[in-house]
Amino acid sequence: MSSTAVLGCAWGDEAKAKIVDVLAKDADYVVRFQGGNNAGHTIKLKDKKFVFHLVPSGILYPGKTCLIGSGVVIDPFQLLAEMDGLKAQGISFENRFFIDPRAQIVLPLHCELDGKAEADSKQTNIGTTKRGIGPCYSDAIARYGIRFGDLFDKKYLTERLENIIRYHNYPISDVSIVLEKLEQVTEQLRPFLKQIPYLLNEADDKNILFEGAQGTLLDVTFGTYPFVTSSHTSSGGIAIGTGFGKKVDRIVGILKSYYTRVGKGPFPTELHDEIGNRIRIQGNEFGSTTGRPRRCGWFDAVAAKYTSMINGIDEIAFTLLDVLSGFDTLKICTAYKIGDIITNEFPHSAKDLEQAIPQYIELPGWNDDITGITEYNKLPINAQKYIAKIEEIISKNVTIVSVGPERGQTIFR
Repeated sequence: MSSTAVLGCAWGDEAKAKIVDVLAKDADYVVRFQGGNNAGHTIKLKDKKFVFHLVPSGILYPGKTCLIGSGVVIDPFQLLAEMDGLKAQGISFENRFFIDPRAQIVLPLHCELDGKAEADSKQTNIGTTKRGIGPCYSDAIARYGIRFGDLFDKKYLTERLENIIRYHNYPISDVSIVLEKLEQVTEQLRPFLKQIPYLLNEADDKNILFEGAQGTLLDVTFGTYPFVTSSHTSSGGIAIGTGFGKKVDRIVGILKSYYTRVGKGPFPTELHDEIGNRIRIQGNEFGSTTGRPRRCGWFDAVAAKYTSMINGIDEIAFTLLDVLSGFDTLKICTAYKIGDIITNEFPHSAKDLEQAIPQYIELPGWNDDITGITEYNKLPINAQKYIAKIEEIISKNVTIVSVGPERGQTIFR
């Protein structure tokens, strides 16, 4: 058995799906371990574009088995819609897609609660996707949640629905409405029920690839709290979200050649000028799930070193390097100034990070189109120097460089 994890090391949108797609070629199992359909992974294969929200992107390889672990929250209606869309594109799910019975179910009331919280002026506006993810995780912690396995026992499911509806002060008459909606999808999902911990821990002759969603700076504990998602996006979430009891052999951290963020929250290196807009346009930085324009900024090595440390990153995959072609000068943030103090540590609070003034070094850029380059030593020398400087600062080696969205636009060192 061998195991690899692919984790976003910023605020998400690091082009993880492209790297997962490339590495999935050698995997037997591809596993989602956290998040919900608030995540969006986009893969381009020749003239086709695939957007994933819940289904692991390894499903594009025939013969690979894709798994959804217990740490994922599932909107069953959205899952079936996504599966139907993929089936229409020739993707088969039969005997190669499974869901752990412990995964929590996102109900319509969770989406309603999410929207109300975001609209409440007395609460911190996080900028969520309003997909019900946070309220679903909250109910799980409060022990009122509905789990995937519950869907297949009508009597027990009815009791659980009554509990959760009372908990949220909804009319008890709503139980029959929700139950009827769930019954419409339950039988379609029954073939995919399987205990994932047994499947993974007994897979002695299999290669496992864990696919992260969002990014480490959105981790509910280690991210820029409270402007975070509701799950453990870091490597520690793998064991929690799958029941995999063994050490992951290889952890690949995904870093963009620049930084982006969607939604609210501090972002020290954010650019509010023409350069930031140019990066957004050249990188097509618009959310896969919501279409929202992403906030763009220079590479933040303070954040990168922090996320590499807490994830136990073994190597870095560096993505969207091609987007930086054409800039005369590039900047890398190497420290923050907070008040009178210069620090290399990532602050523990969003309040402190909001006050952080990035301290930059500047490097010369390059003008060459690098999208057709397949060997590292053929990259422009200034592109190589840019990567080398980041490797030096964060003390991690860049082993994969992506210079475009296609599988073939990937350089292995």
